[in-house]
Amino acid sequence: MRITAAFSALCLTLLATGQSSAQDAAAGEKVFAKCKACHIADEDKNKVGPSLKAVIGRTAGTHEGFKYSPAMVEAGKGGLVWDEAKLTEYLRAPKAIVKGTKMAFPGLKDDADIANVIAYLKQFP
Repeated sequence: MRITAAFSALCLTLLATGQSSAQDAAAGEKVFAKCKACHIADEDKNKVGPSLKAVIGRTAGTHEGFKYSPAMVEAGKGGLVWDEAKLTEYLRAPKAIVKGTKMAFPGLKDDADIANVIAYLKQFP
């Protein structure tokens, strides 16, 4: 019985830990406030930066009507597609992922903020 009790306690601890690291779209919306000067996520409308509506699954540098830097266009031609893993890398250090991007934003340092912004973006397929 001791093994069962210990195993149950371990499972509950892991479950609780996993839930605390889950993505939070509401928190992501607050972090996205830093991006709103240049981007919009809930409409297919370009601003200073391209619309981020349906960005997940999009090939980099391909949103219609936006003039991307040559570096971003080449990144897309080279196979860069915005999935969660690539967005995580890019949001952490944009210029390290696409050297020559014209995006001036230096990146987000907090992993939870990055995960939450991605959760927010996922709401707008």
